[in-house]
Amino acid sequence: MGIIAAFMVPHPPLIVPEVGKGGEDQIKETTKSYEAVAQKIAELKPETIVITSPHSVMYADYFHISPGTHAEGSLADFNAPSVKFFETYDKEFTSHLSHLADDKLFPAGILGERNPNLDHGTMVPLYFIEKYYKDFKLVRIGLSGQPLTDHYRLGKMIQDTASALDRRTVIVASGDLSHKLQEYGPYGISKEGPEYDERIMQDCGSGNFEALFDYTEDFCEKAAECGHRSFVIMAGALDGKALDIKKYSHQDVTGVGYGICSFLVTDESEERRFLASYLDKKQAKLTAQRENEDAFVRLARASLEHFIKEKNTLGVHEAFQIANVDDASSEALMNTQAGAFVSIHKSDRLRGCIGTFLPTQYCLAEEIIENAVSASTRDPRFDAITEDELPWLEISVDVLGTPEDIESEAELDPKKYGVIVRNGARRGLLLPDLPGVDTVEDQIAIAKQKADIGKHESVTLQRFEVVRHI
Repeated sequence: MGIIAAFMVPHPPLIVPEVGKGGEDQIKETTKSYEAVAQKIAELKPETIVITSPHSVMYADYFHISPGTHAEGSLADFNAPSVKFFETYDKEFTSHLSHLADDKLFPAGILGERNPNLDHGTMVPLYFIEKYYKDFKLVRIGLSGQPLTDHYRLGKMIQDTASALDRRTVIVASGDLSHKLQEYGPYGISKEGPEYDERIMQDCGSGNFEALFDYTEDFCEKAAECGHRSFVIMAGALDGKALDIKKYSHQDVTGVGYGICSFLVTDESEERRFLASYLDKKQAKLTAQRENEDAFVRLARASLEHFIKEKNTLGVHEAFQIANVDDASSEALMNTQAGAFVSIHKSDRLRGCIGTFLPTQYCLAEEIIENAVSASTRDPRFDAITEDELPWLEISVDVLGTPEDIESEAELDPKKYGVIVRNGARRGLLLPDLPGVDTVEDQIAIAKQKADIGKHESVTLQRFEVVRHI
C-alpha cells in the first residue's frame, strides 16, 4: 500500500487547552482545521504515522530517526503535566529505513539519541490525532542542517520503506511558518516573514513542491521559520504521486504563522518527480555558468578538480593550458601579487573558503592555485570535496586590494569594503557583499567571531576592496 496521505500542520502548545487556558481561542480557525485533519487521518486508518519534527533530535550533518520500541512525553514544560503521551514505535519501519539509508550511504539512522522523550513538535499533532484514532505505530524523525535536496531524498526513502513493507502510511509534517509576522509577536516582524508565509501557503496549497528548493537559507533564517525542512521531507515522501490537495487555513494572529494543508494520494504521476526535475534544471544552469566563467575562476576550478582527481597540484603553465587562460589574463595572473580568496558553494551553501590577506606566493596565479586546493580539501569546517561533487560546485575568486587602516566603523560599507579586525595576535577577515551581511555591525561581529575575539573586546580596523571573479 505505502504512502496514502500527508498533512502539513503547526505545533503551537498554545492550541492545547490545558496549555492555552483560554488563549487558544485566538486561533480557533487553526483548531477547527486541526480537528478536520485528525478526523481525516482516522478515516484513512493508517498502520504507521511518520512525524517529522524540527524539535526532535537534530544534527547539522545527520537525520536522527528515533530508535527503540516506544517513547513517552508530556507537556510539563508548558505547565500542563497532565497532558501525557505513550507511543509505540514502528520498529520494523525504522529498521528498514535506517538500513536503506546505510545502503545508499545517506546520513540518516538511529545513532546519537540525546533525549528519548517526545518533543512538542510531535506531541501537538498527536494530541489531535489521538482524539479520534490510536490504532497506529509511530515513526519520529528529526531534521538536519543538510541541503533541502537531502531532506527530499529522505522523504523518498520513507516512501520506499512504506512500499517495501506494504504499510499504510501517513506523513505528518510538523512545523510552524514564520515567527516574524507581527510587531507584537514574540520575535517582532521582518519583511521576509509575511513573504515566507504567503509563498509557502501558495506553493504547498497548489502542490508546487519543486518551488520548495528555491527558498534560500538566508531568506528562511530572516523569516525565522521552523517547518520548511519538514515540509520538504513530506514533499519527497509524495514524489511521483498524484494528489488531492486541500488548503485548510492560515493564521498569523500570534505573530507566528500556522498553516494546515492535506495531500491525499490518488494515483501515480511521473510529472511530479520534483527532485529529478530540479536537478536537471540546476545542472543546466551550472553548465551555462561554467561556460561563462572568467580565466581566474577557470584556473581555480581546474586546479581543485585536478587535485581531487589526481592528488597532486598543477604547475602554473599546465594549469593555464587546462583552464584555457588567454594571453591577457595570463599576463595579469603572472605579473601581479595579491591576496586572494577562493569560495566554493554547492546547492547555494558554502562548501569551502580559504584565502590570504596578503600575497604569499610568487604570483597571483600560484595564489589562486594554492587557495583553490586548500578551499576544496583543507577548510577545517568541512569534509574534503569528493569527485562526485565536482559537477555541482559554484566557484568565485576574490582578489584583494591592499588593506588600509581606518579610524571608525563609519568608514565601512559591507557591500563595498571587506573588513579586517585585530586584537593583539588575533585577526579576522570578512569579504564584502556577502548574502545576509547587511550592516557594518553584522560584518564586524562575524569577523570578530572568526578571530575568536569577544563581541565586547576592542579592535583596530582595516578595510579593503576586492575584485570578484565569477
